Amino acid sequence: MPQSPVLRTVALLVSVASAWSAAAADLRVGMIGLDTSHATAFTDILNNPNAKDHVSGARVVAAFKGGSPDIESSWSRVEEYTRVLRDKHGVAMVDSIEELCRRVDVVFLESVDGRPHLAQARPVIAARKPLFIDKPVAGTLADAAEIFHLARAAKVPVFTASSLRFATNTLAARAGAIGVVTNVWCGSPAHLEPHHPDLFWYGVHGCESLFTVMGTGCERVKRGRTATGAIEVTGYWPGGRTGTFREIEGYSGMAEGTKGSLKVGAYEGYAPLVAAAIQFFQTGVSPVSPEETLEIFAFMQAADESKRRDGAEVSLREVLAAVPDWKRP
Repeated sequence: MPQSPVLRTVALLVSVASAWSAAAADLRVGMIGLDTSHATAFTDILNNPNAKDHVSGARVVAAFKGGSPDIESSWSRVEEYTRVLRDKHGVAMVDSIEELCRRVDVVFLESVDGRPHLAQARPVIAARKPLFIDKPVAGTLADAAEIFHLARAAKVPVFTASSLRFATNTLAARAGAIGVVTNVWCGSPAHLEPHHPDLFWYGVHGCESLFTVMGTGCERVKRGRTATGAIEVTGYWPGGRTGTFREIEGYSGMAEGTKGSLKVGAYEGYAPLVAAAIQFFQTGVSPVSPEETLEIFAFMQAADESKRRDGAEVSLREVLAAVPDWKRP
């Protein structure tokens, strides 16, 4: 019996909707920089449906190896991680970022070294591909501002964050679970790398937890040492609110607010970050504003300046003065 025009129309709409859903659930992901364990961990989370923390909606299909010859922890791992992506997950290796962009819908910039991030982001932004940039967003505060400036001008969504931002209690404190946060400390390891400002390399994790809880508005920074000689950086917010980063083993912290206190700063795996990145790719909406990211990196830059001044307070306004207003997010 011939199908009625109404039924044919319904069938067509269902078919189009199903095709759209399949396409939306099958984002082709490109990866830049196979010199960090994040490259293999994120790929397993996305490409392996049997992974404990599998995130659906996207698949890594192509990668550009990258690598920095003057950082041992970069060049020594590239080939190993390349083999994992190629042989275990069937990821195609390409010779240029331009070629990568022609093959994919969205990009994870994973290079462990922040210095090449601006140069690596340029062709991605030029190709208008939504971009996630792993920590640190760049090797300098000026480069970080330039990335956001280019993305804004091209209307390309860009998102960057540490996985620690998405810990349950950390987000709860930000959402008001303990009222207005008056004081918080967050800690993480703070391994140093001579080509980066001190906290950019690894202390960024604890700093990201700190700003997730406190939000923006830090006015000045003072750097010192704990009784055991570890790095300690205190930021001062309006209204007498304070937030402190401490160099510790592991990831933890404590927030105090007008309605109680809460343990914060935990590490809960990579899956929450990967899930946030996929949602970002699907919606074009970043869960972290460029303004907040830039303030985190200004905080860390100010900490280095305070160190150079033997622990004197340094204003974030002074540090940000090096970034032209028109380049700020």
